[in-house]
Amino acid sequence: MPALPAQTLRSAYTVEAVPDAPDKPLGAIERKSLLYRSGLGFHCINHVLGCSHGCRYPCYAYLMARHHGRVRDYAEWCHPRIVGNALVLLDRELKKKRVAPDCVHLCLTTDPFMVNHPEVGAISLAIIERLNRSGIPCSLLTKGTLPAELADRRLFSCDNTHGISLVSLDDSFRREWEPGSAPYAERIAALRRLHDAGCTTLVHIEPYPTPSIHEQDLSEILAEVEFVDHIFFSGWNYNPRVSQDRGAESFYRRQSGIVRQFCAQHGIDCELA
Repeated sequence: MPALPAQTLRSAYTVEAVPDAPDKPLGAIERKSLLYRSGLGFHCINHVLGCSHGCRYPCYAYLMARHHGRVRDYAEWCHPRIVGNALVLLDRELKKKRVAPDCVHLCLTTDPFMVNHPEVGAISLAIIERLNRSGIPCSLLTKGTLPAELADRRLFSCDNTHGISLVSLDDSFRREWEPGSAPYAERIAALRRLHDAGCTTLVHIEPYPTPSIHEQDLSEILAEVEFVDHIFFSGWNYNPRVSQDRGAESFYRRQSGIVRQFCAQHGIDCELA
């Protein structure tokens, strides 16, 4: 990913509070396109601008949206707007595709199952259903709770991958760094329900905090998700408290070793970055 301008990092997060539960319907925007291939090499759909989870790592998606003038500030980012013509665009673009994508990821710059925004979840489910109907599986990643209906093969016929972001078990950490997101226990419970229903599951452990930010035992986190099919692990970027920590590199090497050994012992696919 490209480097972020220093001014963006310095000024992006101000004293604005993350909004509480919404008191009015989400706004809407329109776009000219929806399905695209990301710079990371895979196809994505981002059908919402902004995210009420308000992550403060900082959130790369927010920093870039602010840098390019898509949102004014953190408060506006935390009041998301739905792409009102998303389903129309998707139907049109799928018809034009000569070769269907192998998989489509939801989402790279927002969250498909945003807490307290059922309308976001509803359009996410509609998008997944349309993609599956065209024979295209989806990979999903959320800091919300994955809906149980994703296990319904009558609606979602492909072998989708259902993922949660999980970097701690301590909700005091969540309230500080992911203030609008779902409690960790709720994320894990929803993921386990899908696993028990035969769905493919994933845990995304990134950005993992160094001890200088939050002291915790990675093994305890891994033990809570020993049922999953795939674990992705990576460190913490774009935060000077990590980049200036001389022990961070060796710390992440040790933690990567713990993840690798755990996955080998439990037959879990492992990806380290």
